[in-house]
Amino acid sequence: MRQRLAPLLPLALVTLLAACAAQPEQTESSLLSQGFQFDFPVEISEADADTQALTDEPTEQQLRELADEESYVLPALADSVLERGFTLVGTPYRYGGSSTKTGFDCSGFVSFLFRKEAGIELPRSTREMINLEAPKIKRSDLEPGDVVFFNNRGRGQVSHAGIYIGGDRFIHSSSSRSGGVRVDSLDDKYWRSSFMQAKRVLVLAHNSSAVSTHH
Repeated sequence: MRQRLAPLLPLALVTLLAACAAQPEQTESSLLSQGFQFDFPVEISEADADTQALTDEPTEQQLRELADEESYVLPALADSVLERGFTLVGTPYRYGGSSTKTGFDCSGFVSFLFRKEAGIELPRSTREMINLEAPKIKRSDLEPGDVVFFNNRGRGQVSHAGIYIGGDRFIHSSSSRSGGVRVDSLDDKYWRSSFMQAKRVLVLAHNSSAVSTHH
């Protein structure tokens, strides 16, 4: 009797496993057809939840990353700043200039765009601008709208600023000789060697004290 049943046991086992495997697919398909969604929450006890709340404190690095991610959900502002900047390409350079009528120097150009398009009042000089309480950004982490700073006079101090536009390029009011407002590459030898740092100035739009009440 056992010898006659032995060949049937593997077949029965395979049939049973196939039926078990097929059952969730039928259930999920049926529920999905009725509009159900599967969130698959992880169930934890109240004691585990209390312990997790006490032990899972975010690290300083995680807080910085969260702050950066949350603060830079400003694509519309970045787009507005850059779009306005592109319309000003070719505007003459003028030392101390900060308007389309007079022309721009480098900090005048940056502060004009951030005031008009993001409502952010920036300091008038690059030395003050680089000291803003805004996140410092590595060159490898640049995003459009970040302000880039340079030391192009060989004195170890900031002397020039522009706005990163993506693709390793930035827009700035360069000089009278080079045609005023223009786009240049950070990979250019001159700018690569004089690059100092960048700051994510657009996060200041969250700070009401840094936002102008008029455009």
